[in-house]
Amino acid sequence: MPSEWLRQRKKDQYHRLAKARGLRSRASFKLLQITRRYHFIRAGQRVLDFGAAPGGWLQAARQTVGEKGFVLGVDKQAIAPLQYKNVMTMVGDITQPELVGEITSRTSERYDVILSDLAPNVSGIWEVDHARQIELARCAVRLGRQLLRPSGNMLVKVFQGSETKEFETEMRALFRDFRIVKPPASRPESAELYFLGLGFLGFSLE
Repeated sequence: MPSEWLRQRKKDQYHRLAKARGLRSRASFKLLQITRRYHFIRAGQRVLDFGAAPGGWLQAARQTVGEKGFVLGVDKQAIAPLQYKNVMTMVGDITQPELVGEITSRTSERYDVILSDLAPNVSGIWEVDHARQIELARCAVRLGRQLLRPSGNMLVKVFQGSETKEFETEMRALFRDFRIVKPPASRPESAELYFLGLGFLGFSLE
């Protein structure tokens, strides 16, 4: 691991804060910041988190929904259990259509909020990494259309690039309101943005 990378990480205030507060990832602060600004997750709601490992967003979502809410995290890799009774995890591949059935077999109720912090294994070739990430984002939205309740909200990470605008148009059409967000906890040099859809119009896939 490059020494410069380690030095920068030690300087990262959010990394230090996450460690001090027992959070699994500095990414927790991204979700908390967006939630505080837009109030798109509320106490008592049901939240589904795609790409949930190692669990930082699960912790942040649980902090918001409280004891009466429910949070389900999905990732290709197993997630170490959290101490909350109303936070569950499962192993699943967002690219596989059968994942919807696996999720609904746990509970048939639709979700109030769906989160996607998905990213591919980085190849170092930006055009390839961007295209792969946008495809993951599209997969999340496809599944979200079947699992999100009407008027629900969805937050999706995207990498900026040639396909971003087209994906933005696709996602905008599904929601009453749409925002593009870069929270303070996102590193300034990062190409990531978050698309926030508010008020799902209720379209589902045939």
